[in-house]
Amino acid sequence: MNEKKKGPGKRWEEKACPAKTEGKTKRHRLTGTQRGLIALACVLAAVLSVTLAYRAVFVKPELHQKEDPTSSQEEDDDYGDGMRPRSDGTRKSKDYYTVLVMGRDTGGGGNTDTMMLASYDVTNQKLTVMNIPRDTMVNVSWDIKRINSVYNYYGGGDKGVKKVYQEISQLVGFEPDYQVIIEWDAVGKLVDAIGGVQFDVPRNMNYEDPYQDLSIHIQKGDQLLNGEQAMGVIRYRHDNNMKYGYADGDLGRIKTQQAFLKAVIEQLLQVKNVGKINQFSKIFQENVETDLSVQNLFWFGKSAIMGGLSMENVEFVTMPNTMKSCYSPSVSRQVGKNNWQSYVVPNAKELLDLVNNSLSPFTEVFTLKDLDIMSVNADGSVSSSTGHVEDSRAAKAPVLLYGQKTDTKEPEQSVTDGDGNPVDPETGLPVTPEDGSGATTPGTTTPGTTDPGTTGPGTTTPGTTTPGTTDPGTTTPGTTDPGTTTPGTPDPGTTTPGTPDPGTVTPPDEGVFVPPEVTEVPSGLAE
Repeated sequence: MNEKKKGPGKRWEEKACPAKTEGKTKRHRLTGTQRGLIALACVLAAVLSVTLAYRAVFVKPELHQKEDPTSSQEEDDDYGDGMRPRSDGTRKSKDYYTVLVMGRDTGGGGNTDTMMLASYDVTNQKLTVMNIPRDTMVNVSWDIKRINSVYNYYGGGDKGVKKVYQEISQLVGFEPDYQVIIEWDAVGKLVDAIGGVQFDVPRNMNYEDPYQDLSIHIQKGDQLLNGEQAMGVIRYRHDNNMKYGYADGDLGRIKTQQAFLKAVIEQLLQVKNVGKINQFSKIFQENVETDLSVQNLFWFGKSAIMGGLSMENVEFVTMPNTMKSCYSPSVSRQVGKNNWQSYVVPNAKELLDLVNNSLSPFTEVFTLKDLDIMSVNADGSVSSSTGHVEDSRAAKAPVLLYGQKTDTKEPEQSVTDGDGNPVDPETGLPVTPEDGSGATTPGTTTPGTTDPGTTGPGTTTPGTTTPGTTDPGTTTPGTTDPGTTTPGTPDPGTTTPGTPDPGTVTPPDEGVFVPPEVTEVPSGLAE
């Protein structure tokens, strides 16, 4: 009677007393497959995060092909009557980029005195950089035809930069894909960021300019340059007294800049600098204006470092050139000014070869007519390889004031092109353009005089005067026709006190003439 019931009664008792089993939950262990899937998910998430960050930092620039290069362009892209440079075509390789780099000196008024055209074949890891001298003659409508006058002539700023871009595009025959305007301050900051640059300074450099807050005192020799010293090296041209400096002026400075920039590139290509992206980004954002993004610039840097760009495939060159002197009618009107201006004139054939072989991104071969290359003729006029001169006055032999003489040195007529036509042995350009503008047939006019059939200030018609008398219809040498005197110009028959004897002025020797610092265009000279 006292035996406990078993079976169903016990099961009821256990259900009625759940407290006895609390705290004894069953553990579920992950299987090996589950753990593997979770690990894989974590790895994929990490890879995705790195990939997104990588893509955010390194962005490949897009090459914008223009469907119809002959279609109407915006006003800022208008090349007027000049040649339209090539803007698209078949690329030499998949990733072939061209960039126009302009160095702007804020302390010196914002002039773009340093101009470099960079051609980077990323696919084949080859970089070519061509410096364009600041005194290069270009095809413009005003009298002072140096490339560095373009920026100020158009008022500087974005419009000035755009016009410099257009002139260089016409010079080389194609439009660079992108442009970069860099303040010189950025160079110093970049050098400090990479820990200085080892460089062999070619000469003692001493220059003071309180207006630009510029103080350069660097000794010749191999040394580690900091940012401030680096800026001094690339900006130096001559000492304050003008007795010491580069014998070849701006061309000498270009050589030093090229050597220095090559040393900077060599150090930047070190893998350790990849970790300084944030520091470089800040420098670029503060000192660089460009139609490339910072991420695009980093992509170029990454492509060079990780792609294996070697210094053997980095080439710095200066635009092939010859120094020439050219008469300036506008400067001649300014008392005490030297009316012979020195220019850097491109050597046509050498520049054409450089464009086709190293600079142009297109497979199509350029001809001389595709490049707007200026030259100075024996009679003092100027010509363009395109046959069109923007300044119609300069395309004719100059009528000189004060009875001065032009350089009567004739080019060697024994040098001819493939068709037997005479060419200038120094520049490779035809002596007479095909359309006849810019030069006269040799032997028809005497350098420095006008056509015998016309009357100009200070000239007479041959054969019309008797010794000691004057033709009533002509002017006496040394005087001007009252109806032909140009306002603002001195009477050719008079001299202003303090000016040299008109008969003693001769053109400078091209081998030693130092180009003057002309960065502004005299007002009222453009037609």
